[in-house]
Amino acid sequence: MKRTYPKQIGSIIEEAMERAGLTDTLNEQKAAAAWADVVGPVINRYTTRRYVDHGVMHVYMTSAPLKNELGFNKTRLIEALNRITGAEVVKDIMFH
Repeated sequence: MKRTYPKQIGSIIEEAMERAGLTDTLNEQKAAAAWADVVGPVINRYTTRRYVDHGVMHVYMTSAPLKNELGFNKTRLIEALNRITGAEVVKDIMFH
């Protein structure tokens, strides 16, 4: 008789997500959700929409000067988003 040992539910879910090929999608959603934590509530107030598509985060802003200022800090924002996500998800950010 084969003996099985108990597994933690987190590892079971992670294995199932990996088998289904959904880990990339989940990481993209995590990165989009982490935007508010990275930029803070004041800047997030000017964000109307954000999503990640094929490694590019699209962020829609209502303030043109703020959009320009964030463009200068792209590399730091990308590093912070990837650090929070725990994977190399965001490769570029486009501000609209």
